Amino acid sequence: MKPSIAQFPDEQSADGAFLRQPDRFRDWVTADGRSGYPPESGRYHLYVSWACPWAHRTIIVRKLKALESAIGMTVVDPIRDDRGWAFRDVPGASPDPVNGFRYLSEAYMATDAAYHGRVTVPVMWDINTKRIVSNSDDDIMRMFETEFDAFGNDLDLYPAAHRAEIDALNTLIYETVNDGVYRAGFATAQRPYEQAASRLFEVLDALDDRLSERRYLFGSKPLETDWRLFVTLVRFDAVYYGHFKCNLRRIADYPNLSGYLRDLYQIDGVAQTVNFDHIKRHYYVTHDDINPTRIVPIGPILDLSAPHGREKM
Repeated sequence: MKPSIAQFPDEQSADGAFLRQPDRFRDWVTADGRSGYPPESGRYHLYVSWACPWAHRTIIVRKLKALESAIGMTVVDPIRDDRGWAFRDVPGASPDPVNGFRYLSEAYMATDAAYHGRVTVPVMWDINTKRIVSNSDDDIMRMFETEFDAFGNDLDLYPAAHRAEIDALNTLIYETVNDGVYRAGFATAQRPYEQAASRLFEVLDALDDRLSERRYLFGSKPLETDWRLFVTLVRFDAVYYGHFKCNLRRIADYPNLSGYLRDLYQIDGVAQTVNFDHIKRHYYVTHDDINPTRIVPIGPILDLSAPHGREKM
């Protein structure tokens, strides 16, 4: 039997579990300027992939907070090879208009010439200092939510009354669902795969129950945690169910999660942030250790614009 090949060998434990690397750059833009990075229109640029759920979170918040004119955005090619994320003139992506970088790794090296970790999206780039402010999707989301109100709208995705509960549910969903699908899909041994997949469905079951009594996770309005969950749910049936072997149930099989997914998708502007072509080609072509033929499946048929019925709750 051939040994299992890890997608990211440096992020694999001895027993075959996937252990995601920590974010390297964690500076902050703060409205009071104490960080040295004040919020300014046109100063910061977002490098993202339509395919990546972590990047997708930041794209959604940028859209919902009406920050598109204040913060520029460039999308990388969904096909990532051994040179990493690339800026190419392909449908849905483009060359880098800010620095002329050919690869996102150039932004990392410009910020820290000794950087040796995996190059990830999203990246928040400071045009003035010519360096990465943050490659943490958690931090970038929160900055967009709380520090750029002068340039967007007053939508509050992190209300003070719910912050403790938001933080706690964020952690649970991250560990078991957002990263859980990767812990299952990138495992190279049976036991860590089964542990991750089983825990994933335990939490999906609990979330489906929670959503039987309320329209969104915290009530009548979607908050930060809803969007953190959405980016995994929207990819689940098309990618994670088959490609990552998370196949006990589809999201379509859950009475509440399926309607909730459609509800969020149909919020004004959100559908524009979902690119299934990039999503499917990235996973099925890039992860050739999991899908060596690189054949991209034609299905499933997903009608996320179908009525959801959640407005009655």
